[in-house]
Amino acid sequence: MTSTADKILDVAQTLIVAGGYNAFSYADISDAIGIRKASIHHHFPTKAELVTTLVDRYRQQTEAGMTSIQQQVSSPAEQLRFYLNFWQTCIRDASLPFCVCAMLAGEMQMLPEDVASRVRAHFHSLAKWLASVLQAGAEQRLFRLDKRPEDEAQVLMATVHGAMLSARAFNDPDLFAAIVDTQMARLLMQGR
Repeated sequence: MTSTADKILDVAQTLIVAGGYNAFSYADISDAIGIRKASIHHHFPTKAELVTTLVDRYRQQTEAGMTSIQQQVSSPAEQLRFYLNFWQTCIRDASLPFCVCAMLAGEMQMLPEDVASRVRAHFHSLAKWLASVLQAGAEQRLFRLDKRPEDEAQVLMATVHGAMLSARAFNDPDLFAAIVDTQMARLLMQGR
């Protein structure tokens, strides 16, 4: 059974993915869960505190997922496929059709600094993980990188998030796969 705080965070995540930081209020969460706004304020006195906690939780889940991929899958190429397939599945079944931090990054100039710094930390962590996977793949001659692994990680990250935007804009989940598969093929094709 989830706690009230977890339910609040879950609804906030859904609302942020749907419309961003400024598109929801405590009244929206109250209506969705059926609790009073005062109860939400009890758990999260301010919206910034709520979203900061949400981003922290999201980052922990993401980092646990990346660690799990590396523990379960030895091939860097398969690790990367697993990561891309995760997002493809989330977009297709609408369970998490957009990265929370990517959505928040679009509003970076309007976010409270505590939230913005955590969003930046998410991207730094993801880029570092992707760079390590790409570096390992290059060392194993699975990938051929045109740039430093850190730069290729930025390109891949931008491709993934751009593919999320395109899939959303065209209401076509398959578009995500078409875009990221092209990037994956570029990495693999050059590695052969």
